[in-house]
Amino acid sequence: MLSRRRILDRFEQTVLRPARSPIVIATMSIFRPIALAVAAVASLAGATHALAQDKVLNLYSARHYQSDEAMYTEFTRTTGIRINRVDADDAGIVARLRAEGAASPADVVLLVDAARLAAADAQGLFQPIKSAKLDESIPANLRAAATPDGVTWTGFSTRARVIVYDPLRVKAEDVATYEQLADPKLKGMVCTRSGSHPYNLSLFATVIERMGDEKGEAWLKGLVANMARAPKGGDTDQIRAVASGECGVAVTNSYYAARLLKSDKAEDKTAMEKIRVVFPNQGTSGTHVNIAGGAVARHAKNRDNAIAFMEYLASPFAQEYFANGNNEFAAAKGVKIDNAALRAMGGDDFKAEQVPLAAVAKNLTKVQQMLDRVGYK
Repeated sequence: MLSRRRILDRFEQTVLRPARSPIVIATMSIFRPIALAVAAVASLAGATHALAQDKVLNLYSARHYQSDEAMYTEFTRTTGIRINRVDADDAGIVARLRAEGAASPADVVLLVDAARLAAADAQGLFQPIKSAKLDESIPANLRAAATPDGVTWTGFSTRARVIVYDPLRVKAEDVATYEQLADPKLKGMVCTRSGSHPYNLSLFATVIERMGDEKGEAWLKGLVANMARAPKGGDTDQIRAVASGECGVAVTNSYYAARLLKSDKAEDKTAMEKIRVVFPNQGTSGTHVNIAGGAVARHAKNRDNAIAFMEYLASPFAQEYFANGNNEFAAAKGVKIDNAALRAMGGDDFKAEQVPLAAVAKNLTKVQQMLDRVGYK
């Protein structure tokens, strides 16, 4: 971009100085104000363009929590970067990114599951970034695998995949691990949502990463044999099914149970009084955790702003809002979330599994094929 002074000099050199006639010389006093005006307009246009580039962040988000507003407001207050947000579910955001291609205005993408982040990454929708702050704040197992170019996606909150059970029908020691869900002792008692749902795919892929393919597929087969009914509904439906007596055991994300614990509805309180929650594998590998996370979009026009926002999400202030907005746990090292519902379930200090989610993502296709073979709907 030419400076105001250079624009004026060039105007005089190319238009005024080559001419020597008295008429042209006389008109210099007329043209000089015009040159100044041209320079001023060009300078203003360049400044406006720079402002638009430097002070905007276009965010595509699958998170729809009111508490996030305070997080976004503080980012704008401290950086001066205005956030333009598009809200949709994970599938809608991925479809939009693919349709927009290189013309997409998206700078940062927030999705709510590691499997979905990995799938979008595999489609080339994200770009790698290098950030010492993210490297220091977020554990490596909660991020995409690092390459020489950097890391594509990063987790910013975690949730546990817990087991809920009916204490009148099942003993706590019989559901202390994920592996026990395939024990014939629980035949006709287990309920889950679809095995192909990303929440279950991530869990199954993690267990199989630990157990190996042969034992892992046998475990899935045993899980199907123990079903009380065909998989259906969402995680909250599984909790209600245990409370109603339809099932004896179910699997759910921790935040669904926390929501029911915090609910003012009598039926929700009654449901939670009838069930118990277990954080599995505390004596072995630890409880499986999944993430909500973000990435810089492949065609981000405001890349520096996008990286600044990603780093901000790992800050203690943002972590509190990001996690508590959905009754989740912080992903950043050393950040603790004070959530009474999670604490009541035993989530205040539990052992989390350390299998890298990037490795888990590589197993998703293989696990889906296993589910098809064992008849897990």
